[in-house]
Amino acid sequence: MKKSIRFRAAREKTAVRNVLFLIGIFLTASALGYLFGRIGFDETNIVLVYLLAVLATAWLTHSFVFGILSSFLATFLFSYIFAQPEFTFLVDDANNYIVTFVIMTLTALITSALTSHARQSECAAREKEAQAKAIYALTNRLTGAKDMDDIAGAAVGSISVCFSCQAACLCCDSTGLPQRSFVQQGPAASQVHRELEQDPRTYKKALEAAGADCLKGREFYDWPIRGKETLLGVIRIPAAAGAALGDAGVRLLRAMIESTALAMDRHRAAKQQMQFREETAKERYRSNLLRAISHDLRTPLAGIIGSCEMLLDMTDPCSPQYTIVTDMHKEAIWLHSLVENILSLTRLQDGSLSLCKQVEAVEEIVAGAVQRMAKRAPECVIHVDMPEKLILAPMDAKLIEQVLINLLSNAVLHANAKDPVDIIVSEDATGKTVEFTVQDRGVGIVQEDLPHIFEMFYTRGRGHADAGQGIGLGLAICKTIVQAHGGRITGENREDGPGARFTFTLPAEE
Repeated sequence: MKKSIRFRAAREKTAVRNVLFLIGIFLTASALGYLFGRIGFDETNIVLVYLLAVLATAWLTHSFVFGILSSFLATFLFSYIFAQPEFTFLVDDANNYIVTFVIMTLTALITSALTSHARQSECAAREKEAQAKAIYALTNRLTGAKDMDDIAGAAVGSISVCFSCQAACLCCDSTGLPQRSFVQQGPAASQVHRELEQDPRTYKKALEAAGADCLKGREFYDWPIRGKETLLGVIRIPAAAGAALGDAGVRLLRAMIESTALAMDRHRAAKQQMQFREETAKERYRSNLLRAISHDLRTPLAGIIGSCEMLLDMTDPCSPQYTIVTDMHKEAIWLHSLVENILSLTRLQDGSLSLCKQVEAVEEIVAGAVQRMAKRAPECVIHVDMPEKLILAPMDAKLIEQVLINLLSNAVLHANAKDPVDIIVSEDATGKTVEFTVQDRGVGIVQEDLPHIFEMFYTRGRGHADAGQGIGLGLAICKTIVQAHGGRITGENREDGPGARFTFTLPAEE
């Protein structure tokens, strides 16, 4: 209410000033005209004096309405004061004076219109010049900004100077959620940090409801800084200054907000690119290290496995040494499998392991995986359910067999030795997809771990399929191999009882 009263008072003050200008100009023009008449100048000179008054009125009042009013007022005063007989609206030579009045009125109207237009063009040019200077100054300050805080400080400083207020800037995180504090221009060109007066999530919803318009509050008018994808921040203009913004001020503020948004987008893109480079370098170093370690471990592990097999053949199964050698043999095989998984993962990631697809019989791939698991875990019972007809599919036999072995190894780790593990193979009705399912009757997967089970080195959670002896690579390798074949893999808990179920599909055709 107070803001509207102040705005109305300012408008009334401008109108009074324009009226005083109009009265003063035409009193001066009439006095000059009267003086010219007494000296004996021709009436044409008096007409020119009034035309000059019209020009002065249009130029000083900045109003087209007052320019038009001055045109008629000039004709009225000339007719009343200087047309014979004076100080009446009667004229001696009606035809001559009518032509003079019409030409004078038209000339005054055209002159006033042209002057007002020129004045408006000048104001528009000055407005654009001011906008260009403000945006240029802001751009210069944004160019030297090193982080989001510097960008916010530069925007706050430039906007505060441009609009003569204590503006503020609130930055958002990468998800578009406003931070809990914002920076505001303080006295003596200083900047202070303040706490957001409401919950960031509630505040974000209010900004989204406002859309492209400003969010009007008791203390601030908030203008969102929107990027290509998310909300980058908010420019906060004090309520009094925000209410006084005209159309030109809003346009300038929007232009400065766009410049700030470009700077914030550029900073975020550079930061993301730097993070991507760091992650790429870190991944490359990790792959190289894993590859080097795995290569160094393969040879001694092969020797250990061979020695254990020789000792098993030379040892009496009833002796205590046989159990010790058996355990050594199992652990060596597990470690050898882990090394092979690491090598396969590094080769798949750097692209050095290419697929060698051939049309294979699915039954043979499953049988090979079961036979290898029988050597690793002879106590495990594996049930295989397959259609009677022969199923053929293009695949890299060695890699798909490794997928089945990894899934079976996970099932054996989390199932009781007496509980069987099921392998179910089926083909869809169209014959274009082959589906493999490996399920156990173990403890299942912890619910919060389900979204992460295919991530590398993820071993958290006692129900995770790679927990226990693994280091979180088995399922990651399975996913990479299956996706390289153009298929997909999923993991879930069984609904028909305890245990986990892993399913992957392969295209039956190229």
